[in-house]
Amino acid sequence: MRDLGAGFGYLIKGQRWAVRHGRWFGFGLLPGLITLVLYAGALVGLGYGADDLVDWATPFADDWSSPWLGLLRNTLTVLVFGLGLFLAVITFTAVTLLVGQPFYESLSEQVDRTEGGDVPESGLPLWRELWISARDSVRILVRVGLYSVLLFALGFVPVLGQTVVPVLGFCVTGYFLAEELTAVALQRRGMVLRDRLALLRGRRLLTLGFGVPLGLAFLIPFVAVFLMPGAVAGATLLARDLVAPAEDDDEDDAPTPYTLDKD
Repeated sequence: MRDLGAGFGYLIKGQRWAVRHGRWFGFGLLPGLITLVLYAGALVGLGYGADDLVDWATPFADDWSSPWLGLLRNTLTVLVFGLGLFLAVITFTAVTLLVGQPFYESLSEQVDRTEGGDVPESGLPLWRELWISARDSVRILVRVGLYSVLLFALGFVPVLGQTVVPVLGFCVTGYFLAEELTAVALQRRGMVLRDRLALLRGRRLLTLGFGVPLGLAFLIPFVAVFLMPGAVAGATLLARDLVAPAEDDDEDDAPTPYTLDKD
């Protein structure tokens, strides 16, 4: 359980770093503001259209008597919007990181610089970094989509769907948020997606301690935008400590570099 507290500690340290470095904090806000406008429009549209979508998807219930018709469709409407919100929380980070790749790359490098030691660089051109980030984000979103479908289905199970499933949903959200954010620092260290996931699985509680509180905070409107610079900073601090033991290993044990990633 100590790792849960340590993970949350990295989140706090990242926010403190961003506050102490005001210029970088403002620099890191721009991608989030752009993405927020896009997502706000999408969620408003979903809010207005969810009931019509449910009506279209459940024609078999048109002849049901009250209160069963309303109960079914109102429940499905809430679940559809909840699923949309869940996906928005997960994909917000991926899209913001993709939009802000040059911004967050520079911010992460500055964190490494202020913390001392080497400042790893990928050595890749920007277009290549964007392609790798986009490709890895799609792979993560596929995984998230599979979990979302499973959790959506389990949401209909009495009691379990109203207690355990939401907790699992936040754990999934937090885990993949942490992956997306640490990817900024770990990609510069030559780690491919497979290696990053293995690294985080090895410290699952630490990862959840960082990602779950952040996922909960991201549910509050506008909060995600203001937390993103500090979240990237905290994820960089987390990544530094995760790979610190590995950096002392023999070269043969180092993570697979991008040059060997032929996917």
